[in-house]
Amino acid sequence: MPTDAIQCKPLEVAVGDKGIERAIKHLKRKMAAEGILRELKRRRHYMKPSVKRRKKASEAARRRRKRAKMELGIVTTP
Repeated sequence: MPTDAIQCKPLEVAVGDKGIERAIKHLKRKMAAEGILRELKRRRHYMKPSVKRRKKASEAARRRRKRAKMELGIVTTP
């Protein structure tokens, strides 16, 4: 629900000697890792409950495939 308050820690990026462009790139990477961009895209449009259930199931399947691929890669690496 859009009205639900989500408590999370703020993202902070220090702008050092490397410049603002580097800091922006680092911020985007952190936002992608936290799932903020995916959440913004999800909340942009209304999604019917039936579509939401299908999407949730497909996301879970994607995570399972990713986890299985990671476990397979770890096992086969000497």
